[in-house]
Amino acid sequence: MRVLLVHPSALMYSEIFLRLEPLGLERVAAALLADGHDVRLVDLQVCRTAELAGQLTGFAPHAVGFSLNYLANVPEVTDLAKWIKTVLPGCLIFAGGHSVSFVAEHVLAQAEGAIDVVLKGEGETAAPALLAAAADRVLTGVPGAVTSAGAGPAPKMVHSLDEHLPARHLGAHRRKYFIGVMDPAASIEFTRGCPWDCSFCSAWTFYGRSYRRLSPDAAAEDMCRIREPGVFIVDDVAFIKAEEGDEIARQLERRRVRKQYYLETRCDVLIRNEEVFRRWRRLGLNYMFLGLEALDEEGLKAFRKRTTPRVNNKALEIARSMGLSVAINIIADPDWDEARFAFVRDWAMSVPEIVNITVQTPYPGTETWLTEARRLTTLDYRLFDVQHAVLPTRLPLYRFYQELVKTQTVLARKHLGVAALAKTSGIIARQLLRGQANFARMIWKFDRVYNADRQYSEHLRPARYLLPPPAEKPVAAPGRKELFIHAPARRASAV
Repeated sequence: MRVLLVHPSALMYSEIFLRLEPLGLERVAAALLADGHDVRLVDLQVCRTAELAGQLTGFAPHAVGFSLNYLANVPEVTDLAKWIKTVLPGCLIFAGGHSVSFVAEHVLAQAEGAIDVVLKGEGETAAPALLAAAADRVLTGVPGAVTSAGAGPAPKMVHSLDEHLPARHLGAHRRKYFIGVMDPAASIEFTRGCPWDCSFCSAWTFYGRSYRRLSPDAAAEDMCRIREPGVFIVDDVAFIKAEEGDEIARQLERRRVRKQYYLETRCDVLIRNEEVFRRWRRLGLNYMFLGLEALDEEGLKAFRKRTTPRVNNKALEIARSMGLSVAINIIADPDWDEARFAFVRDWAMSVPEIVNITVQTPYPGTETWLTEARRLTTLDYRLFDVQHAVLPTRLPLYRFYQELVKTQTVLARKHLGVAALAKTSGIIARQLLRGQANFARMIWKFDRVYNADRQYSEHLRPARYLLPPPAEKPVAAPGRKELFIHAPARRASAV
């Protein structure tokens, strides 16, 4: 079967700071290739819709699959599906991914027949099973499948993450993928899932709070297949278990693999497994993302981060001692006033780390969706990108955006302004000599992408596609398993 896989356009944050290869879609492609299908991939983050149109007419796929990891992409994908149905009426159109798994029935209804199937759960198992059943169009027997005729059995987890390493050869325009100064950069996955249970996050609810890993051999093999000099390790929490990180490092050392690495981890994991991070520092780890989320004890407890300001500060000291470039995320509460924004700006300017500000956003699949969704001021999918306020703000909305953008601008200039260019000019010059201009371009795009007028006006756009309305009555925090997409076969080991 001829299959075309499509990743939708970049979101607001990705217009500047990063653009990552569609790793999940590449793994689904690998699974479909292993089943004998003819597969092509179009990433609308890095190519125009005309390229998609060309594939529809030239390749004439029997099936088109969309990645829907982000809610804000739902309107775009729905409209593309409706268009494809007019071009190829008999084409099977399906969508899958993290976010759509939590709103599958709703998205299917809004697509009005343009999307035939929404696949819940991991695509490497669901997509091959779907296409195997497609000839008879008996799709409700496919695990994880949701159709207008009903839902199939519960989704199945991938038996082994060693199977179906990403089909990176299908992706065009690979030089357009980057993260910060790592330009170009590929992505790689060592582990999947998260054993923690932060109230604002759906990573643990999607995977049933499970935690799985590639074998060190498979991880090293995949790394050896990457040509880019920079690699972003996409794990929700890197090196939870020190012995696993050590063994992958040993394999890479033996194979003489040298890259620049960027990863994300937790502060308590960095403290507990400091030596493995130091080993990776010698291997090429230069950049680290730490999600502090809040600066005070109260905020950390509200997010159920299971850490403390003291632990977070100790982790920052360790990262500094290693000479790492560290990015921190702080979640802006819509209840912030001018004084709170000013406090965060002052704190962020007092530390050497790069500080990012995102906006508190209840997402389907999180506990905060059930407890906070009745307070939502909008259900427009496009605004659920952690860059817009979708809960009531203490300040008038436009004033909130003025303070938010002022804070983001001050922090961006700290690391991307004229004074900071002296530190990065050499990097930029070397990138330009290699024909890489992603990082150089982002420096000049900030004011165009982040401004209060744009963000406020986006609330005023007519919205044709809305999230499902929340329950009218207050909802207490649900039982854990009620939120799970995947029910793990056995309980995740303690960490």
